[in-house]
Amino acid sequence: GRGGGRRGRGRGRGRGRGDRGPRGGKNEESTVWHPVTKLGRLVKNSKIRTLEDIYLHSLPIKEAEIIDHFVQLKDEVMKIMPVQKQTRAGQRTRFKAFVVVGDNDGHIGLGVKCSKEVATAIRGAIIDAKLSVVPIRRGYWGNKIGKPHTVPCKVNGKCGSVRIRCVPAPRGTGLVAAPVPKKILTYAG
Repeated sequence: GRGGGRRGRGRGRGRGRGDRGPRGGKNEESTVWHPVTKLGRLVKNSKIRTLEDIYLHSLPIKEAEIIDHFVQLKDEVMKIMPVQKQTRAGQRTRFKAFVVVGDNDGHIGLGVKCSKEVATAIRGAIIDAKLSVVPIRRGYWGNKIGKPHTVPCKVNGKCGSVRIRCVPAPRGTGLVAAPVPKKILTYAG
């Protein structure tokens, strides 16, 4: 028949399930970080002292543990939405998770992940958010007294149909924004 002698497992286009790791489940050594990139090895051996050194040289961060090594991030799930794909047998529902991470001190990242299960989507989104952490530049409104408290200048941003404008404000004004941008900017510090 058309199964190619493989007892009719689908249409023979898949890539198999790969080698699914050692038997016997997870062992306790899996919590120790073993870097796989050159940057990861440099970070683990304390050759790179701060996250700013990485940003200074525009090095791509491929491991979430590099971020964990430098900053303590808090994360929050912003939204979980079901997305559907129409198939021959009806719909296939997957869950898309949006997660924001930040340290309330000038670092923030946003991650998106889609998966069959909510928990897996959230875990993947947290890792994605850590990999996309960027430094936030902060400045003053008026006198340069104390620590920076606002954005350094007027900035505009656009992604898709969404436009955002940040304007410097005096100390003590607080964040004047809609609930979602307010949450995100709070994580930025």
